[in-house]
Amino acid sequence: MPAHTGKTTPLNLALQGGGAHGAFTWGVLDALLEDSAFTFEGVSGTSAGAMNALCLAHGLMIGGRDGARETLARFWTSVAASSPFAGASEGNGEVSPVLKLMLQWTTHLSPEQINPFDLNPLRDIIEAQFDFERLRRSSPVQLFIAATHANSGKLRLFRNAELTTDTLLASACLPTIHRSVVIDGEPYWDGGYSANPAVFPLAYQCRSADILLVLLTPLRYAETPVTADDIRQRLLELSFNSTFLREMRMFAHLREEVGGSGLGHRLLRWLPVGRLERRVAELRFHAISADAVLGELPPGSKLSVNLPFFENLRDRGREHARHWLDTYRNKVGRQATLDLGQLFY
Repeated sequence: MPAHTGKTTPLNLALQGGGAHGAFTWGVLDALLEDSAFTFEGVSGTSAGAMNALCLAHGLMIGGRDGARETLARFWTSVAASSPFAGASEGNGEVSPVLKLMLQWTTHLSPEQINPFDLNPLRDIIEAQFDFERLRRSSPVQLFIAATHANSGKLRLFRNAELTTDTLLASACLPTIHRSVVIDGEPYWDGGYSANPAVFPLAYQCRSADILLVLLTPLRYAETPVTADDIRQRLLELSFNSTFLREMRMFAHLREEVGGSGLGHRLLRWLPVGRLERRVAELRFHAISADAVLGELPPGSKLSVNLPFFENLRDRGREHARHWLDTYRNKVGRQATLDLGQLFY
């Protein structure tokens, strides 16, 4: 598909977390960068979404759109190569028996007991590939990296000036597997417990009115889990998605109150309303969802570490993004392509 050559449109991105499933977002970003229809103002990310956001910002900073594509590819390839177990997972996302056994230990042992030396290959990858000092000074996009304060459950959003290896590790810290990440004396866990991802900073701290949601957690499941492992996995997914759905419901209700489309939206130009009401009314939401792709995967595939699996998800993400571009490219900047009511009914 030839790259877009017309005028670029500013776009904000909200990138969900989902462990290995974040490779789908790699593909989405790769297609968006290849097409060049959009520039990126703000990017909010949680866990794997935070990693993709960092790759995007760092790559754009050092090498433009091609640099961002290369940075994404290098990061995910390095993650795949970091698995401490040969054959730790299959190319279809099925976790190997060895890794399953190790994961079972997490229900009985703390991260300190399982990993007393606090070894974390992801830390080595992040430190080797990203220049945080330069990012804090010169990032071409606004970043909002979500983490959860372990002792209060409150959301902590790390901005550009606060970017470090630890802020990224905090956003992806599953407390049953990794030790809490301590920043300024405070412990943090995975951002998915409090925002997956946080959308409000894109609405209130960025100028662009267009927000593209890249969703990795299904909005509805085809089957009800019955085994103990599957039930635990579903509970985790529901808890990670509940904060996102609550926030989007808030936006939907606010838009209903202020008249976010049609005649109500046009009347706002003349009525004495505040800045918040105008901003909510002008927001245009879009979405690329991985429901159909990820619904086919085996339970536990979020923990799969395997390059063929990553590349398969990347390719599916590219396909979904290309379809979205072909269908909606010319509507971005003019109208929403996602009805927020679809998220709830």
